[in-house]
Amino acid sequence: MNKVLLVYWPEKGNVDLVADKFIQSSKELEIQKVSILNVNKDLLEAYDNWIIGGSTVGSHVWEDADDSNRWFEFFKLLNEVDLTKKVVAFYGLGDQILYPHHFVDGLGVFQEEFEKRNANIIGQWPIDGYQFYDSDGMHNKKFYGLALDEDHQPEKTEERINGWIELIRKEFK
Repeated sequence: MNKVLLVYWPEKGNVDLVADKFIQSSKELEIQKVSILNVNKDLLEAYDNWIIGGSTVGSHVWEDADDSNRWFEFFKLLNEVDLTKKVVAFYGLGDQILYPHHFVDGLGVFQEEFEKRNANIIGQWPIDGYQFYDSDGMHNKKFYGLALDEDHQPEKTEERINGWIELIRKEFK
């Protein structure tokens, strides 16, 4: 059975609830869920397969390089780990109706941060079935990871998770 570290932020919201759905949906992956508040170098090095999840929020949350920015601190920690040996997949939550020009932009931040550290990135997901205008979280009609909208398409979440888990399971070590 493949062991997977699922790192997510923020806590106590849809990103956290969706992380639990991954664990429930996956029978062939042994997933350990951990908030970025509890991640350290040893934990990251202990797993070869990672799922990283977050929500799309204001750009200031992604760009502010101060100690209160949890993602900035996490990305800084990645510099201490050899990501060339890691297989990484992303999931992102967004609201395609209220923010149709920035739907799951956070996936683009994940892609950029892990790509520049030479991680083996998997799990691109088709944009079919979504209603939005633009996203920094996609390229060539595919999202950089699984895109979910718990506000306007919660009925599609389970099916999307199951399909995505099947896709990435095959590529995990």
